[in-house]
Amino acid sequence: MKIAPSFLSCDFSKLGEELVRMDKAGADLIHLDVMDGHFVPNITFGAPVIKWGRPYTKLPFDVHLMISEPHRYIKDFAEAGADIITIHVECDSDIGETLDLINSYGIKAALSVKPNTPASAVFPYIDKLYMVLVMTVEPGFGGQSFMADMLPKVKEIKDYAKSVGHDIVIEADGGINEATIAQCSEAGIDISVSGTGVFKADDAAAAIADLKKLSK
Repeated sequence: MKIAPSFLSCDFSKLGEELVRMDKAGADLIHLDVMDGHFVPNITFGAPVIKWGRPYTKLPFDVHLMISEPHRYIKDFAEAGADIITIHVECDSDIGETLDLINSYGIKAALSVKPNTPASAVFPYIDKLYMVLVMTVEPGFGGQSFMADMLPKVKEIKDYAKSVGHDIVIEADGGINEATIAQCSEAGIDISVSGTGVFKADDAAAAIADLKKLSK
């Protein structure tokens, strides 16, 4: 399983250093949570912060847009250095058009579902997707408890993708740590996002190594 440390838990006064630290610690991707204070009740950062961080690592930037109108900002995030852009199926933009726009920039498109949204909501768009992000907490704030009852969505999505001849990557985000990652692995998750479990650890490299070991 790949591990994507969530930038939301980093020390923002040392943005570049934190990216280098995660790179050296063995992270596979960097997960960047963009929140607008409207789609979710929190505000984080936008494309300029991602652009400033891009020179510090060659790791893929996994940009999660928890914003109401992502279509308006795809160009900004593409130019800032995103490698994957995830939008929410519950957002206000036209989903198909927004995914097509992401793909037009040569960026991998992904779709996320909140806990109360059924897995089937992503099915109409599966052919446009590289990845589906299953939220295992309510999006908006870090440090929440893992919702294991979201894991059956993984099989539903993978089974549907297989039935239409499409390969799909499944990512999970929310409350993933040493106590919960084995469940993620058993459910078939390919990428796990971990924020406080990695960034706040005394030894980030050991924390990532432990997560990978426990996910086998």
